[in-house]
Amino acid sequence: MDTTSRYRDAARQRMRDAIVDAARELTVARGWDAVRMADVAARVGVSRQTVYNEFGSKAALAGALAEAETERFVAGVREALYAHDDMRDAAYAAIFQVLDQAADNPLIKAIVTSARGGADPLLPYLTTRAEHVLVAAAAVLQQWVADRIPDLPADAVAFGAESIIRLVVSHIVMPLAPVDQTANALADLAIRFIADPVTPAPRERH
Repeated sequence: MDTTSRYRDAARQRMRDAIVDAARELTVARGWDAVRMADVAARVGVSRQTVYNEFGSKAALAGALAEAETERFVAGVREALYAHDDMRDAAYAAIFQVLDQAADNPLIKAIVTSARGGADPLLPYLTTRAEHVLVAAAAVLQQWVADRIPDLPADAVAFGAESIIRLVVSHIVMPLAPVDQTANALADLAIRFIADPVTPAPRERH
């Protein structure tokens, strides 16, 4: 790739990032339902057609926005896990950080507000349609466990990591107790998964 092509690609990526950042700001301020592609374009200083050229639809922009938010969460999980030598302390720190940030995160609040009766909720991108959330977060957990206890069966670690991530996401969406209590309980579960991993049964073929 020549210098001109690299410059063009870098400039396009900066514009895409700016569009996602603008969508995030508008979502926090108004809720996802009220975000219009024209308003996103105006905030970035490009045409509405440019936004559509880059993302194709509002749904695709929602996916990009959710992915960017996921990357922030996953980076925080990774940092919290590797900041502690004790595995239980690390699990608690990572889970607490995710739950605490979700409770305080204005975008998450905007998403949840939008989901309460809105016609075009963003929430599914962090839950039922958010395979990238589970895959990315579970990959960090799997690597962390593998670094600490390399002899554990990989499929059992993968199953445990995904199960913990699903539980954490469910408590983000519907919190049942104060963050510290939930983080303590989930950290205990995480350590049980690690200490006594469960290998998932193979799926039956029909």
